[in-house]
Amino acid sequence: MPRSKTRVPSRARRKNILKAAKGYYGRRKSNLRLAKDAVAHAGQYAYAHRRDKKGAFRTLWITRLNAAVREFDLSYSQFIHLLSKANISINRKVLADLAVSDPEAFAAVVKQVKAQA
Repeated sequence: MPRSKTRVPSRARRKNILKAAKGYYGRRKSNLRLAKDAVAHAGQYAYAHRRDKKGAFRTLWITRLNAAVREFDLSYSQFIHLLSKANISINRKVLADLAVSDPEAFAAVVKQVKAQA
């Protein structure tokens, strides 16, 4: 069996790294040594921030809900408490989407929650 050389796989690895570094600034997009480091760091940031994004969206939903329920003379915490008392299990994402896209439906939910209190 002939000895296999690493020319093709090596070239493929280098191409993948440079493809991942496309759009980077300066030599980080074209110099393999710099691109390798930049791509590694970018991967670490992407991994960490995928998790941070979940918390950021929850914060956004809570802020939107608080603003929406203030129009009905409630605070966010009172609203969530009354939701649990009324046995209504709609998550914050759906509630925030209702408040933005369908205010009438959100008003109905708030009215039902207030009636249970």
